Amino acid sequence: MITVLEQLDEAVQRVRTQSDLVPEIGLILGSGLGFIGDRVDQPARIAYADLPGFPVSTVEGHAGRLVLGHLAGRRVAVMQGRFHYYEGYSLEQVAVGVRLIGRLGARLLIVTNAAGGIREDLMPGDLMLISDHINLMGGNPLMGRNLAALGPRFPDLSDAYCRKLREQARAVAERENIPVREGVYAAFSGPSYETPAEIRALRTLGADAVGMSTIPEVIAACHMGLKVLGISCISNLAAGIGKTPLSHDEVQETTQRVQETFSRFVLALVGQIR
Repeated sequence: MITVLEQLDEAVQRVRTQSDLVPEIGLILGSGLGFIGDRVDQPARIAYADLPGFPVSTVEGHAGRLVLGHLAGRRVAVMQGRFHYYEGYSLEQVAVGVRLIGRLGARLLIVTNAAGGIREDLMPGDLMLISDHINLMGGNPLMGRNLAALGPRFPDLSDAYCRKLREQARAVAERENIPVREGVYAAFSGPSYETPAEIRALRTLGADAVGMSTIPEVIAACHMGLKVLGISCISNLAAGIGKTPLSHDEVQETTQRVQETFSRFVLALVGQIR
């Protein structure tokens, strides 16, 4: 039976048939945010279906491909669309893209998502730097036998969302005149949206925004020693806070509305953070 590491090595070899680029930065683009992948210069585009061991992204708004090339003068590997636990994949499978990005050479990861705002001052369209997370997904991508070639058995998550990168991101936002918030991101497994009672519980726990992704990828990235910067686009008010039913259409409408600001911020970040 083929091992996870063997699958990763095969995926690396498959990528190398299309591109010899060694990325400095990896990017994971969440719901409705994949348009940034279309800005990559001299791109090599590889469908997830063509990569050994990769799931296929099935959610609307996720293109489902890996793009290697140049963005804002830096070498990047971009996941246009991610995998989700609620699609029926294991958390280990959800993390395969991050692990490939790390094996290709990236040491810095920018991960984005669309999230529901819990904190009262977070409104649809706001951008929030993730300072920490609360894992309520019911599992961990590192469960099972540790892959020592990737990282330690018990990785430290005390600075999972790198403080220094957040400081740089705030400085970039100020230079670009882009308002940014900062807060704690929580994730459930989905795909159902949270109940109002769950949102009240999350508020008590200290969560500022909620979604259904990101945490497995960040854990896997930290396991490999990558520095992580997380950004949530607040796409809607969480259950029980807004007056309208929650829908994926609202998520996509909001991310489309903030495309210009969000892409300007990410491009500036890619060009300037170290």
